[in-house]
Amino acid sequence: MSERGISKQALLRLPLYLSYLKSLPEQGVVNISATMIASALELNDVQVRKDLASVSKGGRPKLGYVTEDLIRDIESYLGYDDTNDAIIVGAGRLGGALLSYEGFKEYGLNIVGAFDIDDSKVGTEICGKVIFPFSRIKELCERMKIRIAIITVPASAAQKVCDILVDSGILAIWNFAPVHLKVPDRILVQQENMAASLAVLSAHLAETFNKDIQQK
Repeated sequence: MSERGISKQALLRLPLYLSYLKSLPEQGVVNISATMIASALELNDVQVRKDLASVSKGGRPKLGYVTEDLIRDIESYLGYDDTNDAIIVGAGRLGGALLSYEGFKEYGLNIVGAFDIDDSKVGTEICGKVIFPFSRIKELCERMKIRIAIITVPASAAQKVCDILVDSGILAIWNFAPVHLKVPDRILVQQENMAASLAVLSAHLAETFNKDIQQK
């Protein structure tokens, strides 16, 4: 369970609900129920009802939730109405792409800059975000009170980078490196494992292909 009284699985479902609610016509759906959301997303309605009750007190019998209010409640719970500064470590292609992505602002994440060991990148900018020398991480994180970091370095360097980030006061890490990071209990690591995701996609394609062959 998270410190906020909701399971991690439920926490991962909330952005899915939010995305669906925001996709609805602005003037078309004034009220919406957990059952309607569950049906649209092909989820268990009891599960959805429990998730929504954990983050919003606006539900009413037979009426459901006021859609706009539910959107605000979910955004507030997820912290989207606050702004959290973050840094990126590794300004290669992936790091550069994340620096360029403007959509993070919608989720309350403000990337203030990046760090890299490549002297040819240090001092340059990507979409107005400065790339600093790796040696300044601790100084700048402590001075700017940065608590979130995104790791986009090679796997061989990820743990060392992680250790330095933790020592610099970072409390949450979004890790794109294909390696398991060891951190103290107080640190949250969200692993973005693209290799695992691709493996699932490939396995699904292979299974579907084999079924098609057998049917023929």
